[in-house]
Amino acid sequence: MQLIRATLFNVSFYLNILVHIVIGLPLFFLPRRMIWLMVRSWTASSLWLLRVICGIRYEFIGLDRIPKGPLLVASKHQSVWETFVLPTLFADPVFVLKRELLWLPFFGWFLQKAQMIPVDRGKRSAALIAMTEHAKEKIAEGRQIIIFPEGTRRVPGAEPNYKFGVAHLYRELGVPCLPVALNTGCYWPRRSWEFHSGTIRVEFLPPIPPGIPAEEFLKRLQNQIESASARLLAQGEAELGRNQA
Repeated sequence: MQLIRATLFNVSFYLNILVHIVIGLPLFFLPRRMIWLMVRSWTASSLWLLRVICGIRYEFIGLDRIPKGPLLVASKHQSVWETFVLPTLFADPVFVLKRELLWLPFFGWFLQKAQMIPVDRGKRSAALIAMTEHAKEKIAEGRQIIIFPEGTRRVPGAEPNYKFGVAHLYRELGVPCLPVALNTGCYWPRRSWEFHSGTIRVEFLPPIPPGIPAEEFLKRLQNQIESASARLLAQGEAELGRNQA
């Protein structure tokens, strides 16, 4: 049953992407912000598929903590889920993402249209400089920059591996940073065909004001996200245990 459910969702999920890409092609000729009409429709329908097929719901905690205006959003990353849901919660978001995603046919074109910030991981310091310049341009436009401080999806409970890039951006941009904790990996694990019924929880933590020294900021960010994520993970594991009992 698990295999059937996972197969049905994955087929439906990617068909849903394809349908929205085809329908959204005319948006290439409209202003950039119109792209988010398609993204929000795709996200809503994908969340519906997750609920109906996989029994996965979601809960947001602390939405009232999201500041208005330009912002740096630093989120825990455990699953595909947050990559398409988080952007819909902000007025004019932009992702920091690996450059290779822009090369994907159609999907990558939409990322370019949305003016995401690509990072060439192979260039190291040059990549950091280029990322910072792009980020400053987006902040000047009043946008919200979403970054995953660990750079990739992590298994729930794994040892933290925060990169200095987020601290560098925080120091250079001079805007508040909104930490985001979550337990998505309990229900939609990375590199897995399995899905687990239950309620995903995403918590927006108190924003960190600008002006803190970079190293101190990074420690504070990691402590806030990891402690909250550990609490959410414990809730998720307890829920999964009840569901399997």
